[in-house]
Amino acid sequence: MSKQIVVIHGGDSFVTRREFFKFLQSITVKKEDFYLKKSWQTLLAKQLGNGYDVFNPRMPNNHNARYDEWSIWFEKMLQFLQDGVVLIGHSQGGIFLAKYLSEHTLPILIDKLILVAAPHSESENLGDFALTGLLERVWQQCQNIHLFQSEDDPVVNPHEVEKYKVAWPKAVVHMCTNRGHFNQDDFPELIKLLL
Repeated sequence: MSKQIVVIHGGDSFVTRREFFKFLQSITVKKEDFYLKKSWQTLLAKQLGNGYDVFNPRMPNNHNARYDEWSIWFEKMLQFLQDGVVLIGHSQGGIFLAKYLSEHTLPILIDKLILVAAPHSESENLGDFALTGLLERVWQQCQNIHLFQSEDDPVVNPHEVEKYKVAWPKAVVHMCTNRGHFNQDDFPELIKLLL
């Protein structure tokens, strides 16, 4: 049986529709922004090889994400998951998993929870992704938690990881020095952890 891995990507949230439109009108784009990008998320299945079943769902409306919409889509995937799944959340995907697991108990056993550059509470534009539940409930579902953060992250304050450590003192922190917001093709530390 293949090891299942679910990767939830990041996105942006806005409190009001007006803020979202302001963002769309003011954002500067490059031609490359309109092509499918290679990233560690999309290359993960190939890098892990046989024996891994990598789910890489495109969450709804990631430019103006809503927690309830992401929850509905995530719950539709649950029917395909088995005990021993690994959940990985990058950026907003990380805070989504933290919030979801603090509010819900999954019907399956989680082997690992891995949050990569996940905001906690200080980041702007969390919208309805802001944490409201008890993070201790997450630890009750999975006691194998890994937190990846880089000291030079321009999006998420590196100190946000410390707030997760308060709720999960035994979580393993992987602090990097030059990975930015982990928007690169290769993520060898993650591959090593998964293998």
